[in-house]
Amino acid sequence: MSESGPEAAAERNHGGTALVRSRFTSGARTRRARALLAGLAAGLLVLTAACGGTEPAATTGQQGPATAVLDNLDPVPLTPAPVPALPATVRSFDGAEVTVTDASRIVAADRYGTLAQIVYGLGLGDNLVGRSTAASFPAVADLPNVTGGNGALNVESILALRPSVFLTDTTSASPAVREQLRATGITVVYFDPERTMEGVVPQIEAVAGALGVPERGQQLAQRTQDEIAAASAAVPAREPPLRIAFLYLRSSAITMLAGPGSGADALIAALGARDAGVESGVSEPFTAITSEAMIAAAPDVLLVMTDGMKSIGGVDGISQIPGIAQTPAGRNKRIVDMSDSVLLSFGPNTGRVITALSDAIYGHPTA
Repeated sequence: MSESGPEAAAERNHGGTALVRSRFTSGARTRRARALLAGLAAGLLVLTAACGGTEPAATTGQQGPATAVLDNLDPVPLTPAPVPALPATVRSFDGAEVTVTDASRIVAADRYGTLAQIVYGLGLGDNLVGRSTAASFPAVADLPNVTGGNGALNVESILALRPSVFLTDTTSASPAVREQLRATGITVVYFDPERTMEGVVPQIEAVAGALGVPERGQQLAQRTQDEIAAASAAVPAREPPLRIAFLYLRSSAITMLAGPGSGADALIAALGARDAGVESGVSEPFTAITSEAMIAAAPDVLLVMTDGMKSIGGVDGISQIPGIAQTPAGRNKRIVDMSDSVLLSFGPNTGRVITALSDAIYGHPTA
């Protein structure tokens, strides 16, 4: 630190103590001398504490990288498996009314894997016959994938699975793909593409309604809501709150800082922290990282997806992103990663996700 740092403050105060001792002879053990020495010592403690409080490591109590881990990436399914009450007519998110007559062969595909997680959590995992790349939790990992690496739907792959109902959202399915699907005659139900904490319960209930198991949906929604509330309440209180930035990484060519509406902002709030991107003035859900943006965000902790971190070369690769080294998180290498399949899925695993992240951020790091 500079001359105003704790080391300089200590040096100045030790110099003052020597001056006092040279000024007083054998009578220096008077009450006045002891009072002056006590005052100087107290001043040293105040100055040291004041400067030490500005250190990022002191604020977080942590240094080095950590991984947030779920003991099981599979959602916990409700049992026994429900019997859908069909036909069920629901309003799809694209505005159309859709009647589902058969839920025996379900394909669920979206960019976060949320829809497959919900189907599995409802106890209908055996009915799933297809998934998206993002739905990579172990129980469905062997199912055929109907999306490419960029999350784009492959209509031919969907048709090949002969689904009785296809669940997706209006972002995963572009207008052109929607037209193709409409022409095939497949029963398609679209859902809200937004992934937020407030949207967890409505999304679960919407999927359950479309599959003819509304009561099971209410049960799963209540369980998930209770788990989220309990996990959030158990997060350690910090004053001031940590500043956490979520980075979306896909090789060095795609490095994005999350802002309002990214979904990460709601997750960070549930962790008792402040979204560094939002507080720095980022106005879009995701913005390309610049040195200026990262330095302005000044995060104490960086939150990333595990595969995204690997794609850029791990912790060392993240440290090379412009501006990272100039942040408290960069200096302390405070990088917390979590599996891509659950981090921003906002589904039945959300309460467990909050708990695992809280342990990784506030507990003992795994260097």
